[in-house]
Amino acid sequence: MSTAADMALPAVLTQIDATKVALQLQAAIHKHTGVFRLDASALHQFDSSALAVLLTGLRAAASKGLSLQVSGLPDRARQLAQVYGLAELFETPGDPAAAT
Repeated sequence: MSTAADMALPAVLTQIDATKVALQLQAAIHKHTGVFRLDASALHQFDSSALAVLLTGLRAAASKGLSLQVSGLPDRARQLAQVYGLAELFETPGDPAAAT
């Protein structure tokens, strides 16, 4: 029943790799049509720059008129997004983790 992701975030996403991952995400979105699905389930080591990457993806998708769906976002990342007032931006309808 689940749909394959169009891109997956790496297990480690800190300031060191954020620019590279953001550029990869932008390029992938640029080539895409429809809903872009981003799998964050592998993400286990990250800092606030991971949220910046997600925001970059949201902006890139919006500029193309696409929807960005983030699935598997770890609870710690959701909590960090909550602290910054961004949690609702990364909620995907039907994602059980979004209900927390």
